[in-house]
Amino acid sequence: MNTLEIIAERVRLVRETLREQELDAFIVPHDDDHLGEYIPAEAERLAWVTGFTGSAGLAIVLQERAALFIDGRYTVQARHQAPGEIFEYHHLIETPHVAWLADQLERGSRVGFDPRLHSLNWYRDAHALLAERGIELVALDVNPIDRHWQDRPAPSKAPMILYGEVLAGEPSSAKRERIAADLRKRGIDAVLLTQAESINWLLNLRGRDIERLPVVLGFAVLYANSTLDFFVDTDKLECFAFTQHVGNDVSLHPIDNLGDVLKRLGEDHLKVQADPATANAWSQLVMESAGATLVAAQDPTLRLKACKNATELAGMQAAHQRDAVAMVRFLAWLDRLVESGEFAGVDEGTLADQLEAFRGELEHYVEPSFDTISALGPNAAMCHYRHTNGTPRAFGQDGIYLVDSGGQYLDGTTDITRTVKVGEVNDEQKAMFTRVMQGHIALDQARFPRGTAGIQLDVLARQPLWQAGFNYDHGTGHGVGHFLSVHEGPQRIAAKGSMEPLQPGMVLSNEPGYYRENAFGIRCENLVVVREDQEQSEIPMLRFDRLTYVPFDTRLIDRSLLSPAEFRWINEYHAEVRRRLSPLLEGDDLAWLEQATELL
Repeated sequence: MNTLEIIAERVRLVRETLREQELDAFIVPHDDDHLGEYIPAEAERLAWVTGFTGSAGLAIVLQERAALFIDGRYTVQARHQAPGEIFEYHHLIETPHVAWLADQLERGSRVGFDPRLHSLNWYRDAHALLAERGIELVALDVNPIDRHWQDRPAPSKAPMILYGEVLAGEPSSAKRERIAADLRKRGIDAVLLTQAESINWLLNLRGRDIERLPVVLGFAVLYANSTLDFFVDTDKLECFAFTQHVGNDVSLHPIDNLGDVLKRLGEDHLKVQADPATANAWSQLVMESAGATLVAAQDPTLRLKACKNATELAGMQAAHQRDAVAMVRFLAWLDRLVESGEFAGVDEGTLADQLEAFRGELEHYVEPSFDTISALGPNAAMCHYRHTNGTPRAFGQDGIYLVDSGGQYLDGTTDITRTVKVGEVNDEQKAMFTRVMQGHIALDQARFPRGTAGIQLDVLARQPLWQAGFNYDHGTGHGVGHFLSVHEGPQRIAAKGSMEPLQPGMVLSNEPGYYRENAFGIRCENLVVVREDQEQSEIPMLRFDRLTYVPFDTRLIDRSLLSPAEFRWINEYHAEVRRRLSPLLEGDDLAWLEQATELL
C-alpha cells in the first residue's frame, strides 16, 4: 500500500474503535506519559495515525472528518506527510483545537482522550469548555491507537547510567533533602515527579531511552522525610549498584505499580504536590479520586536543576571547548570544499554528516543534542528546518549556509549556530547578518540587576533589527541542561512568556536571527551562563559569561554599520577564540583558525 492507503486504513481502524465505544471523536497529541518535549519511538502515536513526524502537533479523528493542528514551523512538512485527502490542516495557536472540536459536535456528543497524554490543566480547561456545549469528555483506559499498532516499537532496554558525583557535583541524597525540607516547611507530605529530566537530575542518573535526550524514563514520589519511590523498568539496572549509588532511602518499583502507590497516597489522605502543567491528568486524578489533597505547584527540581553547580559548569566549559574543536574543523573543511569547487554529490545531509563525524571523534561524546539543522539558501529561512523531511538541497547554488547543531557529552550539552558564506552574497544579506550580530553582541554585553527576567532582556537582541524595520519570530534564548535536555526551563529569553528571574548558574542560548522567506536565513548563537557581576555597583548585578568560542564569519559583516565598541567586541572575542583553540588544532585547521580570527 502507498502512504495514503496506509494512513486511511489506520484512521479507519481508529474510527471502528470509536464506534464500538460510542465516541464521536478522539484526540491524539504528540506526547507520552511524561509530557516532555522529546518522546520515545513507541509513543509516536501522532505519526502513526497521520504520517506527520514533527515534534509539535495534535490530531483529532471524528467519524466523518479528521484534522491536524500544527504550528508555523511545520506547515510545509505537515502537508507533505499527512494526506490532505484525509486531514484538514489548522494552526495550533490560531485555531485552538478544543474550541474547534466543540464547534464540530452536537450536544450529547462524547469525546475520547487518553488521560496519560494530557496535563491536568488541559483536562480541566477542555472539560469545562466542552461541558458548556453539552459535550462529554471521556477518559479512556486503553488508547485506541495502541489496540491497532501491530508493529509498535518495543520500549528501550538500554542500561541505566549511574551518573557519578564527579560529574554531577552533588549527591542525590543532598538534592532530595533540599526539596524535602521545603515540603516539610509548607506542610506537604509528598511531591509527584513525572518529568524524565527532573528525576534523572534528582537521582544522578542518565539513560538512552530517547534519542537526543540522555534519560531513563520513570516516575517518582518524593516524601517529606526524604525517602523516594522510583518507578522504572527494573531490567535496566542492577539493584545493588543502584542502591549503592542513590542510598537506602530510594525504593524501586516496576512502572506498572505506579497506580497502586498513587491510590495509597489518596487512601492515606496525604497532601501531594504536583505540577498541573507538566504532570499528566491520569496520575493526579487517581490520587484525587482516592482521597489525596492536590497542591498545585511548579516541579520543585526545575529551578535547582537550572542553576548549575561549580562541577556542572566546569563540565559544560570542557564540553564546549571540545565541541569548538569539532566546529572549527568542520568550518575549515567547508571552506576547503568551497575553494575546491568539487560539489558533486554534496548536499545538506552530507554537510550534517561531516559535522557529526568530527564530533564523533571527541572524548565523552554520546550523540547529537538535537537533529542538526543543516540549511542552504532558502531552506535556512525556515528556522526549524530538517533536511531529513524531504530531499536535501544540493550544495553549490547558494551564498549562505546555516548550521544549528549540538552535542551531548558526558560532562555537558552544547548548542551552536553559525551562518557561513559559501558563495556570492549581496550587500543586503551582509547588512542583515550584521544587524543580527549587533543584537547578539548587545545581549552578550548586558548587565542587569538581580530579579531580571529574560523577557526584559529580549529587546536588546532585537533592537538593531527593529531600527531597520525587521524582526524574527522566535525566542532569543532557551535554557540548556547539563547532559540533559538542550531545551531546559524555566529560564528563557523571549518577547513573551516566562517572568522567571535569571539566576547565577543558569545556562541560556543567545540566538537572534533573521529570515527572508524563499531566500535566506541568518542566526548567530552562542551559549552563555549567568554569573554575578564583580564590578562595583549600588545594587547586586548579573551578567553573562560565554561558553561558546567559535569564530563568526566576518566575511558576512558590513563594517560600515558597526560601532567602535562592536568592532572591539568582535576582535576581542576572536582573540579569545584563537587563544583557547590554537593549542588544540594543527595543520590546515590551525591555519584556517588564524585566518578566521584576524582583526577586522
